[in-house]
Amino acid sequence: MTNTTHDEVRTAVRDQYAKVANATGAASCGPNCCGPGPVASLALGYSADDLAAVPEGANMGLGCGNPQAIAALKPGETVLDLGAGGGFDCFLASRQVGPSGRVIGVDMTPDMVSKARANAAKLGTKNVEFRLGEIESLPVADGTVDVILSNCVINLSPNKAAVFRDAFRVLKLGGRLAVSDVVETSPMPAALKNDVAALTGCVAGAASVEAVASMLREAGFESVRISVNPGSGEFIAQCMPGVGAEGYVASATIEAVKPGGKACCGPSCCAPESAR
Repeated sequence: MTNTTHDEVRTAVRDQYAKVANATGAASCGPNCCGPGPVASLALGYSADDLAAVPEGANMGLGCGNPQAIAALKPGETVLDLGAGGGFDCFLASRQVGPSGRVIGVDMTPDMVSKARANAAKLGTKNVEFRLGEIESLPVADGTVDVILSNCVINLSPNKAAVFRDAFRVLKLGGRLAVSDVVETSPMPAALKNDVAALTGCVAGAASVEAVASMLREAGFESVRISVNPGSGEFIAQCMPGVGAEGYVASATIEAVKPGGKACCGPSCCAPESAR
C-alpha cells in the first residue's frame, strides 16, 4: 500500500484479526480476511482427520493452502509457524514431530495468541507454545528451527524482505521454509492496491512471484521454488467478493532451503546436501 506507512498497515491488520479472534461462529471472519471458513480447509488440502484432531475454534478458516503438505515434517524437529492464528497448523505439526519435537507459533495479535493458548489447553498438548511478536523480528533465537511454516500471512507484512531475512536467521543450517501464501499474478489497479480492506483480505499486500523469489535469494535462501495454483480463483473471489481480485492474485506454495548442514535422506542415513 503505497500511501500507508508500515505501522499503519500493522495496525490495520492487527485490528482486523483481533476482531476475528473475538468473533463467535466458525466462519465469522467475513469477506475481509484470508479465508472463507473451515469447511474450505478440505478443498485446500487438509483431511477430515486433520479437522477432527484440533480443538473447536483452532481452525478459523484463515489459510489459503496447506503448508504441511510440502513441509515433510519429521519426528523430533522444531517447527515455527509465522502468524499462527488460533493454532491450527501448529497443532497438526505437533502430531507429526511427536513428543520429542517442538512447535512454536508466533502472532502479533494479542487476542490471537490468547485464543491459541486456550486451544492448546483444551487439547492438552505439551510440545506447542505461542509467542507474541512480529514476523519481521521474531522472538526466536538464531539457528534453532528446522522448519518454518506459514499460511496466508506473509502477504500481510509491509516488509516481506525483513520477514525472509529473519526466517533465514532463525533456521538451522539446512533448515527449510514451507509456505502457502497469495502472490500477485497481474498488476493491480491503484484503487485495489491501496484499499485497506483488500490488504486485510490478503489481496493488496501480495507480491509477485518474481519479487518473492528475489527476496528469498537476497536473504540467502537456495532451492527456491514457487508453484502458483491456477485454480484458486474461486477461493480468492470469496476473500474479496465483487472486486475482481481473482484476476490479480492467486494462492501459491513457496519453498526454500537455508544452505549448509545435513539433509536427512531417511531414518538411517544422513548425507551432506552436496552429496545427494
